[in-house]
Amino acid sequence: MRVLITGITGFVGSHFADHALARGVSVIGSYRWRSKTENIEHIRDRIELIDCDLRDGSSAHHLIDTARPDWIIHLAAQSFVGTSWQAPAETFMANTLPQVNLLEAVRARTPHARFLVIGSSEEYGFVTEDELPITEANPLRPLSPYAVSKVAQDLMGYQYFKSYGMHIVRSRAFNHEGPRRGDVFVTSNFARQIVEIERGVREPVIAVGSLKNRRDYTDVRDIVRGYWLLLEKGEAGEVYNLCSGRAWVIHEILDFLLAEARVPGITVREEAARLRPSDVPVLRGDATKAQAAVGWRPEIRFEQTLRDILEYWRQRVR
Repeated sequence: MRVLITGITGFVGSHFADHALARGVSVIGSYRWRSKTENIEHIRDRIELIDCDLRDGSSAHHLIDTARPDWIIHLAAQSFVGTSWQAPAETFMANTLPQVNLLEAVRARTPHARFLVIGSSEEYGFVTEDELPITEANPLRPLSPYAVSKVAQDLMGYQYFKSYGMHIVRSRAFNHEGPRRGDVFVTSNFARQIVEIERGVREPVIAVGSLKNRRDYTDVRDIVRGYWLLLEKGEAGEVYNLCSGRAWVIHEILDFLLAEARVPGITVREEAARLRPSDVPVLRGDATKAQAAVGWRPEIRFEQTLRDILEYWRQRVR
């Protein structure tokens, strides 16, 4: 079987490639010529890489012609909420145009391939306490340009399923973290700052944004296992939450990481530049549907995930 991973050099893409190789399938990855490849250097000789700009329709058709995939997981995206506030138009185009080009190429070249659309819990946006935990039936109230772009991707997948009968499954994964996570994301950013303090290359002050929000966190290695199961067993046209069912307050994550630090006396300082025009106060999901449909549930404790992120940065910061 041949599995195509767009955005294979990224955080989730590299972990999905690890999982797919462990399952014994052929892995093909699309990337842009300027993409950093450090996340896949350990598997570079076991995968096929295709340079592709998915913003160009002909390039997307060439990718599908070359890859000849049985399964496709579309992970190439602008995935940081913070960036979308500075570049809303670019975020929307970066997340919607490549997907429509890819779907058009799949429809024309390999219409029977299975396709996983990657949505986000950010699509749910503002949620009241009596609407928790969040199920797939919750209304979508996106509160950032990024979230709006993910709603568009999500509904585009549904439209192509209904219009053309393509085997498209949609996912809405809640926050997921682990080794290789970019340092613009909160848990990895905290971990890197702590390790830089441990190494003596930063003053013992950690800069933070809002610490009040609550998020449902899962290890990325559990999430990619869920993505695999959705491709394998998920019902075409359906959407599935992937989440732990527990919401961590951001300050709890910071407190845990500070307790794991190898130096005492680290000060916490809020910076206005790290605050957003609007933010989602709480996201806590319900993965009952995915558990019933494909047998998925998280296995890795988030405390272990946080320790693994710290160790990742300890290997990188010298």
